[in-house]
Amino acid sequence: MLVAAVPGLALAQEEAPPTVEEMVLAVDTLWVIVAAMLVIFMQAGFAMLEVGFSRMKNVGSVVAKILAMMGIGIVMFWAIGFGLTFSDGGGLNPIIGTGGFFLTGDAETYAGLAWTAVPVSAKFLFQVAFALVSLAIVWGTMLERTKFAVYCIFAVVFAGLIYPIVGHWIWGGGWLAGFGMQDFAGSTVVHLSGAMAALAGTLLLGPRIGKYDDEGRPQSIAGHNMPLAVLGVIILWIGWFGFNPGSTMAAVGASFADIALTTNLAAGAGVLGAMLMSYAYRRHVDVGMAGNGAIAALVAITAACAFVDPWASIVIGFVAGIIMYSVLIFVDSIGVDDPLGAIAAHGMGGIWGTLSTGLFATPALVESTGVGNPGLFYGGGFAQLGVQALGIVACGGFVFLVSYGVFAALKATIGLRVKPEQELDGLDISEHGVYGYSEQLIATDYQNGSGGSSIPDPINSRRTAGGTA
Repeated sequence: MLVAAVPGLALAQEEAPPTVEEMVLAVDTLWVIVAAMLVIFMQAGFAMLEVGFSRMKNVGSVVAKILAMMGIGIVMFWAIGFGLTFSDGGGLNPIIGTGGFFLTGDAETYAGLAWTAVPVSAKFLFQVAFALVSLAIVWGTMLERTKFAVYCIFAVVFAGLIYPIVGHWIWGGGWLAGFGMQDFAGSTVVHLSGAMAALAGTLLLGPRIGKYDDEGRPQSIAGHNMPLAVLGVIILWIGWFGFNPGSTMAAVGASFADIALTTNLAAGAGVLGAMLMSYAYRRHVDVGMAGNGAIAALVAITAACAFVDPWASIVIGFVAGIIMYSVLIFVDSIGVDDPLGAIAAHGMGGIWGTLSTGLFATPALVESTGVGNPGLFYGGGFAQLGVQALGIVACGGFVFLVSYGVFAALKATIGLRVKPEQELDGLDISEHGVYGYSEQLIATDYQNGSGGSSIPDPINSRRTAGGTA
């Protein structure tokens, strides 16, 4: 064996060692792939969060939806979305990319990502993970009463068209990029987009049965497993270390450690802000809302993480936790049924985070990133704040209007929500034919009488008819 290996060893010694540039590229590419995996793993966080805040009879439909959205989102973004977001189509287009579909382009095709030298395949893996997060946000408000087909059809439109257009405007060299809008990792592109689509769908869908009494007062519909919900929050928190620091798309010479620091500080402050608000409002600490405070803060710091100092990230996160809780109470009071608080956490968190760069962006960090101008508190005046506000109105309004039109068309054709009796029995059975948990553990609204006392209990009536007590 040693004799046979000698020629190979000799050839290996003759090969030139890798250059510094090759080593830097290898390290950067490895970091981008690791960051992409962290962001993709956030889907497990969404799954656990949604399962925990859902009732037991609907958990199977939640995880089925997560898997389907990952499949549809990945394929649609590969086929169309990535090209629409980052290509220039032979001349930088301010509205939408026009080439590079089916990932057939090279580095020059995707001009919106020309600033990073990692391979196109690595760029795609990272960016599709972001698209999947935005798509996951859409459904947090529409749990427990939406038809599975609605998820699938809207996912095609969102991942293939709606999200890519907004991404092109800000990240792909579009018109908002020309104004210098600061959205480092997607408070607007990812989170506000998902939340506005969610709001459009929820307004047309209507609240869950039993959410509001005869006088229109909101009633609590508790999730079934708070530890799972908190596990989901922690997974999302960890995933954000790929989300924000990974957006450098480089490890050598990049500031991803500083970005990780501002991300973590904001999340911790968001928990404290939400806990303070829940105690002030209810005189006890709401565990679920503490988790949502962390998410709202992480959403807010996503735009600002590369532009602000650590002390400012604490302020941004703390304020995000307070805003989230206040908006959640308001949304609940006006008849918008949002089981996860996604509109408050991702929507208002995204708005506040996008605006915060116009307040706290430092001159040194703005210079190092090369995007926009310093914030108001650092002598930059209102210029950057105005750009940020313009981006919020344009992107949020576009996503809401297009999403509302798609959901309205679905409502007029196949319908958005399941039948009342299916909602009361649970979507696991009506949509997928099997319970997420063993059926012995499930208590449907037919059985416990909530929200459906005027409708006979088909499960117990079948048992009685069969002679079973």
